Amino acid sequence: MKPDYNLIWVVVLMVLAQLTAFYLVKDLDWKWVVFWAYAFGSCISHSMTLAIHEISHNSAFGNSKAMWNRWFGIFANLPLGLPYSISFKRYHMDHHRYLGGDGIDVDIPTNFEGWFFCTRFRKFIWIVLQPFFYAIRPLCINPKPITRLEIINLLAQLIFDVAIYYLWGVKSIFYMLAGSVLGLGLHPISGHFIAEHYMFLKGHETYSYYGPLNLLTFNVGYHNEHHDFPNIPGKSLPLVVKKIAAEYYDNLPQYNSWIKVLYDFVMDDTISPYSRMKRQLKGEVKQD
Repeated sequence: MKPDYNLIWVVVLMVLAQLTAFYLVKDLDWKWVVFWAYAFGSCISHSMTLAIHEISHNSAFGNSKAMWNRWFGIFANLPLGLPYSISFKRYHMDHHRYLGGDGIDVDIPTNFEGWFFCTRFRKFIWIVLQPFFYAIRPLCINPKPITRLEIINLLAQLIFDVAIYYLWGVKSIFYMLAGSVLGLGLHPISGHFIAEHYMFLKGHETYSYYGPLNLLTFNVGYHNEHHDFPNIPGKSLPLVVKKIAAEYYDNLPQYNSWIKVLYDFVMDDTISPYSRMKRQLKGEVKQD
């Protein structure tokens, strides 16, 4: 349970890669801007959200330097185009403490989502619109007072977006925002949203994925391991947890393809946004 300092340099390189991409797309035809937003920008953007996930667990600088992680999360957030890092950290800690907690864990779909997105076509649309639902769900389920850091996150993002528009124009802004929306919607990496906690098998509410996309996602696929040891950086989960404690994980249900998870979610009529474990919490609830 120690920081992964390599995460710092990986995030810096990802930010520089996106800045380079913003410059390169500024004079392209629109069709190529859209193409590269999906083919490249979406992968970097989704990967960056999972870097922010790592940072939310203080994996960059350690728990003793929590504020360094918050500032670094705001920096990592910049090429996504929309402020996200600080709010994500607050809600994600609730997800770990109160997994499936009714009215607390905003990873649980709303009743409307479960009721409406119940056919194959509607479930497909729900996958496409996942960024929208992840953005508005906290406001519907568990709204929280805005903090000073969230305001700083917003202002920093606005300044960055205005600077990109001023330097390189509307195509760079479109590439940035479209990459974020497309990467979190109908995209192979987005299979992790459903793979992690949707109950394809009764009695199993958390699943791990051991496929190659872990290389782009800071091992977020090692999800049983992550929930058991949230303070171990993703880089270390395959060795420190999975290999050493293999007898606890090898026989659990697992995935090797996030694309298949998306396909099965749409085509299996027994699975829907309702296919989650929801708990009524008792006693004192301490939120971030």
